Amino acid sequence: MAVTDEAIEKIKGMIVSGTLRPGDRLPKESELAADLGLSRNSLREAVRALSLIRILDVRQGDGTYVTSLDPQLLLEALSFVVDFHRDDTVLEFLAVRRILEPAATAMAALRISEQQLHALTSQLDALGAAPSVEELVACDLEFHRGIVQSSGNSVLCSLLDGLSGPTTRARIWRGLTQEDAVSRTLHEHRAILSALRDRDAEAARSWATVHIASVEQWLRSTL
Repeated sequence: MAVTDEAIEKIKGMIVSGTLRPGDRLPKESELAADLGLSRNSLREAVRALSLIRILDVRQGDGTYVTSLDPQLLLEALSFVVDFHRDDTVLEFLAVRRILEPAATAMAALRISEQQLHALTSQLDALGAAPSVEELVACDLEFHRGIVQSSGNSVLCSLLDGLSGPTTRARIWRGLTQEDAVSRTLHEHRAILSALRDRDAEAARSWATVHIASVEQWLRSTL
């Protein structure tokens, strides 16, 4: 194992074991290096690597701290990595969304508040009957993010948020080449919202599946 990898594993072990907790400040570099049996250089490289993936927060002039380790913070790296995938893997990302998002939508049907329902309704009303593709895609992202947030599962919300990169490109491509894509998307959004308003988890799950599968089916036929 490379010395930097060893250093990363040792710091990770301290966090996982509870020796270091969210918000804790790491000991001074010289002390921590000695305690872990590491060179200061390998420790410095490990800290730099862990700060890139939001495990550690390096504050100039103050020290290095363990972050909150909140799922949304930790999974930010996912959306960065996802953007590097080739367009021919978009179907795989859509397949993952088709598994996760309907489940989140069903959960939201049982938890969503009247205030959240009103916000979703206002989003769709503001969009109008003939939005541009760009407006539709922006609304689609916010609409589904709002629903998933209502599921009450922050990990699920962060995962789906991270997967939106390649699927966003697919929705734009679809909107530019398929005549009924805009009207179909608006109809599916209204159907999902109606199921949420009725607190019908299975209907919400079904319409969310239809919504994602329609994009997936169209994209499969074009590749």
